[in-house]
Amino acid sequence: MKDRKFGPKGARGGAKPFNRPGKSAGRPAWRDRDSQPDGPVILYGWHTVTMALANPRRRIRKLTLTENAARRLAEENIETRVAPEIVRPQEIDRLLPPDAVHQGLLAEADPLPSPDIETLKQEGMVLVLDQITDPHNVGAILRSAAAFAVKAIVTTARHSPEATGVLAKAASGALELVPIVTVQNLARALTALNERGFQTVGLDSEGSEDLGDVALREPLALVLGAEGKGLRQLTRETCSVVARLDMPGEIKSLNVSNAAVLALYIGASRLGLMKP
Repeated sequence: MKDRKFGPKGARGGAKPFNRPGKSAGRPAWRDRDSQPDGPVILYGWHTVTMALANPRRRIRKLTLTENAARRLAEENIETRVAPEIVRPQEIDRLLPPDAVHQGLLAEADPLPSPDIETLKQEGMVLVLDQITDPHNVGAILRSAAAFAVKAIVTTARHSPEATGVLAKAASGALELVPIVTVQNLARALTALNERGFQTVGLDSEGSEDLGDVALREPLALVLGAEGKGLRQLTRETCSVVARLDMPGEIKSLNVSNAAVLALYIGASRLGLMKP
């Protein structure tokens, strides 16, 4: 990884569903415990909605289904929890971006609570995202985090995509499995993790050694930088280690979601977290 370019700089990756007057692009996605929820979360797609229905911590406000989706839920004995509204597929199409694959399911739900960073267990791995803005990338990272049993994702309140719509679909249900910790200041959050015994390892092309050669230990926090910019200077300075991902091929940089998978695999293998 010879440069810091993980993916398109500033890419947003799709239209926002349910646009509302006065909703700014820079508004926080995952809230502090003292903040008020910014309206309902929009969830669509089979895995996204059914995982939300199975999560007792997720309050479902409204459920819209096609007849085929309602029939499938009944066949698989999945409790809808609220009385669904049955509509034609075109009615759901009308409410979502043109490229949204909803599979006949659309839910409006309350956001999940954001835990405090002090509540994170000092075990396993967590991921820290430094102003990663593309909802497709963050959703893919969440999905990988769930696959590797990541304990939490730490992200900033600003310059993060909303945990709804495109991101939720890309996460394929992982929003219900991986807690999101929202912080106002990432450097202070990393300092708090350092003080609680976490090994904070930033991923950057200018890292002093390859991640595979770093003596990793639990609890481990892997820190990923933004698309096009990498880790910010203060983030780099606050990490206990800054490592790189060396590639044998002609292309030396990875999309941030792919870099996350590779880093998680290396981390899980080195920590003995992989099942035999």
